[in-house]
Amino acid sequence: MPPKDEKAIETTAKTILVINPGSTSTRTALYEGETVLAEQELVCSPDQLDRCRRVADQGDFRTAQVRAFLRAAGRTLSDCDAVAARGGPLRPVRGGVYRVNAAMLADAAGDQFIEHVSKLACLIADHLCRGTGVPCFVVDPVSTDELADLSRISGLKELPRKALTHALNMKRTAREFARRLGRPYESLNLITAHLGGGTSIAVHHRGRMIDSVDANGEGPFSAERSGGLRADSLARMAVESGKDFAALRRLLTRQGGLVSHLGTSDAREVERRIAAGDAHARLVYEAMAYQVAKHIGALAAAVEGQVDGIILTGGLARSAMVTEWIRRRVAFLAPVEVVPGEAEMAALREGVARVLAGEESARVYPTGEAEPAERP
Repeated sequence: MPPKDEKAIETTAKTILVINPGSTSTRTALYEGETVLAEQELVCSPDQLDRCRRVADQGDFRTAQVRAFLRAAGRTLSDCDAVAARGGPLRPVRGGVYRVNAAMLADAAGDQFIEHVSKLACLIADHLCRGTGVPCFVVDPVSTDELADLSRISGLKELPRKALTHALNMKRTAREFARRLGRPYESLNLITAHLGGGTSIAVHHRGRMIDSVDANGEGPFSAERSGGLRADSLARMAVESGKDFAALRRLLTRQGGLVSHLGTSDAREVERRIAAGDAHARLVYEAMAYQVAKHIGALAAAVEGQVDGIILTGGLARSAMVTEWIRRRVAFLAPVEVVPGEAEMAALREGVARVLAGEESARVYPTGEAEPAERP
């Protein structure tokens, strides 16, 4: 009997509701197997958002929007086998699928962690599923942290290195790359670079992202983020500017990168300027690609240069100019594949489908331990 295609090993089509909140909308989709039954970007009005002091305060009206989406699709939550929700920047955990539990909900509702809208997803999922018996999960959350002990050490013991990356999309593109090669993801050394408003780069070794950088930290600058800066210069600027932490964070994460140099985060606008002969725009744009390439090269050292593939993904991977600049500098390491955009909705569905099919165990937040095999 011929072996089954790994992609096809999915049980009878499971109905999965996927929830992915953004700053002004909630991407929502209802899947039956791989088929999208209904999808919609549920837009939040400025008035609704203005009434909420904290991200967690948006849970009620966003939950109501998702319920209305289900009604419009002629379904109820009880028709679903599971809910897949985006995982926010909470406690550091290993990659995988996590069942939403009381500890996760308490962290998402609290103020201890980064105020990011992705924290809402598990709260919305819990509101929807409460009393129905339908399980809800998050998949490869933003705070996925699989750093090796060696890569966690920084030059200041009070500030160990940490991982905050586009783990959901990068893990998914890495798995898909492995599938196309016909090899297990856990057998490969891969480097993924998610290019966008914020950029993150990770090296995958035997199924774990053992080192990474991002544009909020030591990584390359991106459309809006400053990336790594000289520590002494940054410290001096922070002291001399008199800015508070919120203002400095806004400068580094919303007014850095292309915005700082060129006054725009729109890559299409930058490329229009380059086409019109703007040499400064070209220099800055290429410098951004150059920094990405440098960090890819640095992360290759984590696996002693034994890299099976380099994957460029994210919204900015749609730019042939940027990806070609990067490819030329890193192709000596390994084949470079470009996977433009992000497939977060599909990645969320696929992760939960693997758990429902018994191909992967759900994990317990925040320990990362696998659940007992008998749980759905």
